[in-house]
Amino acid sequence: MEDFDYQKAVAALEEIAKKVEDPSTGLEDIDRYVKQSGELVAKCRAYLRTVRDKVDSAFEE
Repeated sequence: MEDFDYQKAVAALEEIAKKVEDPSTGLEDIDRYVKQSGELVAKCRAYLRTVRDKVDSAFEE
């Protein structure tokens, strides 16, 4: 997770949301964007869990 860029992932999710909301986006593209966003959300959740665990560990010491 060290090389994961949370800010870039959030920006990518925002771009995906814009594309999915665009009426000119085809169904095939929407399907691809939804899958891509699911992967990004999973990575963001894992990253945030890691950060939370690090913070919790710091306060336990």
